Amino acid sequence: MAESLQCWMTRCGHVLASQHRLGQDEPFVELKGDPAYTAVMNPDAERWRELATYDLGTAEAMLAAGRYLYVLFCCQQAVEKHLKGLIVERCGIFPPRTHDLARLAHEAKIVLDGGQDLFLRTLTKYYVGTRYPEEVRVLADEATRELSTGLLMQTKDLLQWLQTLPR
Repeated sequence: MAESLQCWMTRCGHVLASQHRLGQDEPFVELKGDPAYTAVMNPDAERWRELATYDLGTAEAMLAAGRYLYVLFCCQQAVEKHLKGLIVERCGIFPPRTHDLARLAHEAKIVLDGGQDLFLRTLTKYYVGTRYPEEVRVLADEATRELSTGLLMQTKDLLQWLQTLPR
């Protein structure tokens, strides 16, 4: 099947490229010249996007359950994973092991406006990870329904905007 796909891609004037710079043996397909497929169809990047979508759905479920700190955590995770997918696609490298969303946007070569930068810096503080219980308690106290709903909407808007960026 891979051979027939390669033949089809060659007949259509598309380019198959190697993913060795990512340390993977699987090929990825770059669909050149087709406006509907300007992105590199990279399985690693696609997996990051799938994880981001899952985290966004979890944020919505946590909002419905009244678990507001976890709404914010899942929003942070959704944006982080989407940005890491963009780093894989745009830069051809494994993304850095950081939860700093502004840094990840910079690594992905994304130019942010002031509001987007502030939003990413705000969302970054809700990465819960290995925080101490007293830090989690402070974050949980500020995580209201209103804050969670607002940041979830901003997360959806940002993810939608990121989808429009060239790959």
